[in-house]
Order: sequence, then C-alpha cells, then structure tokens
Amino acid sequence: MNMLKDWVEYGVLGLLLVLSIWAVAIGIARFFYYRRVNVAAWKQRVELEADLTAGLTTIATVAANAPYVGLLGTVLGIMLTFQTLGATGDIDVKSIMTGLALALKATAAGLVVAIPCVALNNALRRKVKLLLARWDAHHG
Repeated sequence: MNMLKDWVEYGVLGLLLVLSIWAVAIGIARFFYYRRVNVAAWKQRVELEADLTAGLTTIATVAANAPYVGLLGTVLGIMLTFQTLGATGDIDVKSIMTGLALALKATAAGLVVAIPCVALNNALRRKVKLLLARWDAHHG
C-alpha cells in the first residue's frame, strides 16, 4: 500500500513536474526563435506557419492533460484513503485527512501546471498570428 502511496505522491507529481519543464523549455525556445525570425525569408506562408507553430501542440497538450493527470492522482489518493480505512477499520481523522491532503495535492499540482501552460500557449499563438500578419503585409 505504501508503494502505491509513493507512486501517487512522487509519480504523479513528478510527471507533472517533467511535463511543466518540457512545456516551459519549448516555450522559451519558441520565444527566442520568434525574436530572431525574419518573415521575409519565407516564400510560402504555409512553410512559415509550419515553422512558427512547431512545438505549440506539445504545450497545448500539456495544458489540456495536466488537470487529468492531477485528477488521476486525486482519484488514486482517495482510493488509498478508503482502502486504508476499510483494511484497518479505524476511523482515524488524522489518517483520513492525510490521505485526502495527498489527493488534493495532486489536483492542485495539475492546475498549477495547466494554467501557465494555457497562458504560454495563448501568448505564443498570438505571436505567431503577428508574424504571419507581417508576412502577409510584406508579400501583399
């Protein structure tokens, strides 16, 4: 049972940490790329758009799925709490609150990852639209 508790605590939270680092790394790389891109160098708008949007799907996927990963941790944490209550027969407030706190920690972590990823994705997609508008203006 402790192994499953550790998996919920460290596995789910660790996965969310890795996903957030991955999304932020892509976001930073994209921001630096957008700062140095010269839209006039592309002859085809489709090629420019493909180059500009590379990696954005990953950020959007992390943003969309992080709450579900957190929810999985929540469900598993609550299941562990009920399993412990059923196995021991003790209605101990301390063990119940500890189990529920573990479960809610996973939900909070999922939201902490998702919300900035949504904002990052929106900011990057706005920059893509601006760069594409510049290309349109340049190629009239």
